[in-house]
Amino acid sequence: MATQRPGKKNNDLCDTYCPSEKVEYLREKVLEVAGLSEIFKVLSDETRTKILFLLAQQELCVCDLAGVLDMSLPAISHHLRLLKALRLVKYRREGKMAYYSLDDEHVLNLISEAQEHYAEGR
Repeated sequence: MATQRPGKKNNDLCDTYCPSEKVEYLREKVLEVAGLSEIFKVLSDETRTKILFLLAQQELCVCDLAGVLDMSLPAISHHLRLLKALRLVKYRREGKMAYYSLDDEHVLNLISEAQEHYAEGR
């Protein structure tokens, strides 16, 4: 734990611990975002972000994704398994082929918002 130098004030801290009446309300409110970090962890991988971006363009099979991203089929399947587990992508079967697409518009909105935010910083 960092200690303060004598005479130096840490502006990031309150002078005294004095929680307000808002604390209980906010403690309940913060439960609304419990678990969201899992989505951001999955999205933090560049390959998975690229997969989602490509699936926002059109439905693709594992072979197409592997070809575009220059990766092996097992590697793409691994990423898709994680994306499916969080309901970010879905698939449909056509014979022996499985075609992947975004699960819903929310995923596209996440990507679009992130793109806009990233572009603002340039």
